[in-house]
Amino acid sequence: MAIGSVVERGTFLTVYDERGRQITVVPRGPSGVLNGYTANTVSIRRGFFLFTYDERGRQISILTIGC
Repeated sequence: MAIGSVVERGTFLTVYDERGRQITVVPRGPSGVLNGYTANTVSIRRGFFLFTYDERGRQISILTIGC
């Protein structure tokens, strides 16, 4: 199932498939910012870190960015 859209709601991101059905909810946190999403991943920037989640809401990577 591919990611169709992501909606920010408070400190969470709600992930929908291409038919508009909710797939999962990912915690954004109070200081997190949606960095972007693809058909398979959602990326959230928190401070100097970029967290990437798959379409099921499982964290798949953490990347350190510009200090």
